[in-house]
Amino acid sequence: MKILVLNSGSSSIKFKFFEMQKNRVLASGLIEKIGEEKGNIRIDFGESIEESVEKSLYIPDHKAGFDLMEQTLRTLKIIDDFNTLDGVGHRVVHGGESFNIPVVIDEEVKREVEMLIPLAPLHNPANLLGINIAMKLASNVKQVAVFDTAFHQSMPQHAYLYALPYELYEQENIRRYGFHGTSHHFVAKATALFLKRPLNQLNLITLHLGNGASAAAIQKGKSIDTSMGMTPLEGLM
Repeated sequence: MKILVLNSGSSSIKFKFFEMQKNRVLASGLIEKIGEEKGNIRIDFGESIEESVEKSLYIPDHKAGFDLMEQTLRTLKIIDDFNTLDGVGHRVVHGGESFNIPVVIDEEVKREVEMLIPLAPLHNPANLLGINIAMKLASNVKQVAVFDTAFHQSMPQHAYLYALPYELYEQENIRRYGFHGTSHHFVAKATALFLKRPLNQLNLITLHLGNGASAAAIQKGKSIDTSMGMTPLEGLM
């Protein structure tokens, strides 16, 4: 089974191409500076991702970026056609209260992601653009959305509500959502594996430390609190 995982940003496309049976990455890449005078593409590939190809050129839009990705992967003989994939996974930043698990993408899912744009105006439009382009390029392939906020949908009400008039939550969706959920969930599962204990028997604090940073409290495998709120601006402090 071969899976392409995409993170479509406002001016970039990050991707990894997995061969699931052998649990290995066939290729990993970044297309950046889309729409600028000179863009860039870098793809790492090979048995241990030790080989790479990189070039600079004008990349007018995301469609051109996806075409460039496919052409380069074909040239490297990594893939023949996007339609030969078994699946495409999309990282979507904001799922609001609508999504608490990954979902197969259909028109209803796309409409919901679009409706959530006011909650993530920098990210959801780019995520949705990547979804639309990928669904055209790989029209026969099942595509799945994985949401950064989904893992934190298990937080109890006292953790996600702010000390504000309740109608602001009801009418404007103002609440704590939390982010980096895919990372916190992965770290929790990896910790359980390392400790050789079932995740549903552990209480954990997980940390996502990078350009953005957050902490989460995880009780028996479920997120019960996190340091990020309605936006990522609520940080570790």
